[in-house]
Amino acid sequence: MLPYPDISPEIVRIGPLSIRWYGLMYLVGFISSYLIVKREIHRRGLRVEKDFLENLYFYLILGLLIGARLGYIVFYNLPYYLENPLEIFAIWRGGMSFHGGLIGVILAIWFFTRAKKFDFFTLTDMLVLTAPIGLGLGRIGNFINGELYGRITDVPWAMIFPDGGPLPRHPSQLYEATLEGVALFLILWFLKDKFSRSGVVSSLFLILYGIFRFVVEFFREPDLQVGYILEVFTMGQILCITMIVIGVALFIYRTKK
Repeated sequence: MLPYPDISPEIVRIGPLSIRWYGLMYLVGFISSYLIVKREIHRRGLRVEKDFLENLYFYLILGLLIGARLGYIVFYNLPYYLENPLEIFAIWRGGMSFHGGLIGVILAIWFFTRAKKFDFFTLTDMLVLTAPIGLGLGRIGNFINGELYGRITDVPWAMIFPDGGPLPRHPSQLYEATLEGVALFLILWFLKDKFSRSGVVSSLFLILYGIFRFVVEFFREPDLQVGYILEVFTMGQILCITMIVIGVALFIYRTKK
């Protein structure tokens, strides 16, 4: 068993305000995404308005936050929020869903590209190249927070998390950071110029993320209020299956001659 590292979730605190590693990870992820998309626009010779990226990321952040929150409410704890509607706004207590955030981002991109008369899939292909950076850093933030830990295990690298009880567990956040972050980024970056039609790279993101997350969910502790579906699968896996099916359909549609 490995010792869980003693890292404070807070980088610095000034009175009631604090800077946390989790928030910093997402800030770095967004800045990295902005710079890479800017580079890709220049490399591909695309003509855009001067404030194109600033407006885009405003839409993206808004879509991500609203979608992630509503996704968690609908997918993971709807009865509770129906009984306590004011808790919907208590985002400081946690409760965000990747799949909900993805839906929110897709809708934001759709509205943005329609307003700017920009090709939807050209933009999504550039953005998915950067998504693994935020995903990987976010999982490291989850690890530092000691949240979203794995199931009980006896593997040599298991850890006892502060809020995970007395038994050692899989550091599943690090599994996700490796697969959904590092591996997914490298694969998409290698394939980004291999296809002539836009949308193919986006479809590969949906497929590969769905597969990686589906696998890691076997090591991750399911949400207590949801548990297992059909006594085998987690809600995350059900959503990933849907994601993979949509990705495969999009891949076939965009590669069909």
